[in-house]
Amino acid sequence: MPSKKFSIATAIANLCAYASVHFSADRYDLIYARNQLLSMFGQGEPSEPDKELPDFQTGIIDPIVNYAIENGMCLPEEALLFETKIIGMVMPSPSSVIHRFDTIAANEGIKSATDYLNGLSVKSNYIRMPDISKNIKWTAPGPKGDLTITINLAKPEKDNKQLLLESKLPQTSYPKCKLCVENVGYPGALNYPPRQTLRVIPVYLNDEPWYFQFSPYVYFDNHCIALSEEHRPMAITPATFTRLLDFVDLFPHYFIGSNSDLPIVGGSILAHDHFQGGSKVLPMLTRPAKKVFRSEAFPEVTITIHDWYNSVISLTSHNRKELEKIAAYILHNWRNYSDESIGIFAKTSEQHNTITPIAEYGEAGYTLHLILRNNRTDETHPHGIFHPTEDMHNIKKEGIGLIEAMGIFILPGRLLDESRGVVEILTGRAPLNFAALSDETNPLSKHLSMIAQLANDYGTNLSDEEADRAVVNYINNTCIKILECTAVFKDTPEGNKAFDVYLKKMNFKQV
Repeated sequence: MPSKKFSIATAIANLCAYASVHFSADRYDLIYARNQLLSMFGQGEPSEPDKELPDFQTGIIDPIVNYAIENGMCLPEEALLFETKIIGMVMPSPSSVIHRFDTIAANEGIKSATDYLNGLSVKSNYIRMPDISKNIKWTAPGPKGDLTITINLAKPEKDNKQLLLESKLPQTSYPKCKLCVENVGYPGALNYPPRQTLRVIPVYLNDEPWYFQFSPYVYFDNHCIALSEEHRPMAITPATFTRLLDFVDLFPHYFIGSNSDLPIVGGSILAHDHFQGGSKVLPMLTRPAKKVFRSEAFPEVTITIHDWYNSVISLTSHNRKELEKIAAYILHNWRNYSDESIGIFAKTSEQHNTITPIAEYGEAGYTLHLILRNNRTDETHPHGIFHPTEDMHNIKKEGIGLIEAMGIFILPGRLLDESRGVVEILTGRAPLNFAALSDETNPLSKHLSMIAQLANDYGTNLSDEEADRAVVNYINNTCIKILECTAVFKDTPEGNKAFDVYLKKMNFKQV
């Protein structure tokens, strides 16, 4: 039986019908959007949608985009830009999404409202779940809690043709960065993601205008972002704690955290003040206390040393004001604290000590987790004294920001093929040729020490399953070592003693 002939008018009708069902798009807005789409595609009149709507991606969106490419409406490299544009045309307006969000929050609760926005983000392809589902994820068991390891395949490498096209694009300063609220509706370019499907919710944190949205990359459940309306650099100040606690007052079912405000120990975007949060599933949040302290100056706050790989002071109290005060006190103290015996220098010609703060709310009240960070470098550690050493850079070289510091590692997509190459050597299907592996043009050259160690430990006659397990265990152990590198107070007798000295200097007494 011959396949049904493609009709762009029917495809447009299917898109509008999908928007009506899954976006709750207004009927009158859809009439307007349908006419815009018909005009764009040169259609004189509308068609009826199929009685049973096809799959959104493969049955509605892909055929429309392919039609546009075949008819010269966009280049193949512009497929994502065109797709986002046409979906954006049938999306509810930003103001109507805000109104619906607020209505749901008032009548059904804030969790139902965030579920609505998250669902809209997924159904509109703002969160591209088909791409995200390609990521490889597993659990790495560890002595201080399991880590989550992800090989990020959601963002494929760009080919040379696309890179050449990008290089010819004019530079622009609008939006100022990818976090600015001006991204809402922005058409994007080959070197900038389209954002016609982005929707944000205005909130006030510390009496300032901020915006709540979901991350398009979803590194964990309900991965969300809060961003300042003002385009200003990241800064950890006492006001940061107020904003974080304001956020968990608004969204008590989420945690929220801020990357540090210094390079190496900060996130990938330091130019715009923002937070990241979501469901309370990050490994660090599941860990118990190792030591408990009290302070006469802050009697309603329980102070604990978190049983975690890096150096975390956790503060818990139902008294929010007192919690903010002790957090500000620790921040000020840590900014100026040095301990030469373990390599901590608060300042040289620049500031080195800072904090990665995380807030959550639960039965015990508010909790602020303060991860102590230091970004100093020296000749021996040019990438950072409290940063993974160069022998670990084949697994992770980038800065260890909020998400990794809390136990979710986002590893580069290149690792998938490179790991398979290592497996080939460990099974004997590829030769163990150190001369060839030393050639920097060889993609496995960065893994030379890893291959040498695994071949020495296990030989080169493993089964596929044994080789896979050896490589995964190596990656797991490296990620644990990376977190341990970020600890300013190491989990050694010397490091634990130095941590106790630091707390005692703040007049915290162990219970």
